[in-house]
Amino acid sequence: MAQLFVCQGRDEIPRWRAAFGEARLVTPHQARAQAGQGDGVWVMSNIEGWLGLVTLLAGRGAMVKVLSYAPSSREALGALNAGARGYAHALSPPELLREMALVTRHQGIWVLPELLAQVMGGAYRALGGESQQQDEALSGLTDRERAVALAVAEGQSNKEVARRLEITERTVKAHLGAIFRKLGVRDRLQLILRLSQREAV
Repeated sequence: MAQLFVCQGRDEIPRWRAAFGEARLVTPHQARAQAGQGDGVWVMSNIEGWLGLVTLLAGRGAMVKVLSYAPSSREALGALNAGARGYAHALSPPELLREMALVTRHQGIWVLPELLAQVMGGAYRALGGESQQQDEALSGLTDRERAVALAVAEGQSNKEVARRLEITERTVKAHLGAIFRKLGVRDRLQLILRLSQREAV
């Protein structure tokens, strides 16, 4: 199974070779000619027509991942809709790239945790969000911690929460640490799941 990085000539990143010693850098034209069933294909999102290329290669059975210099939830959803199995920053460390390859090779989907939190936050809002939240679910939190927890559950970044509550990002991080500890969760995704489960009950 080949590992092909589809990019412009100037885009070669040393950490790609650190992740996969056998990796080959190819142009979009070469990828169309060479990529097939089971190959790991990494497509840069700054290539013209990258979505069409993802659709074509995924249709052949290649395990396509999209790499971006400026990841966004909109671009991630576009990549997944086109058939990509993963989406991450182009400058991700080698161990993360290897993890992506492993997950996608086993038919999984790999997306940056922050972007997944935004997607889940959208689902949380669609289900009623804060208006459906029962008071006892967050009764062990202070008023400020509750406000931070609900904003994060809606998919907001630390910067957005800080702006909304008129506090610093450092304070948001401190509140999140306390929230995670009190609710027994490890990260933002678990927080969203915990609040959603409490609502369902």
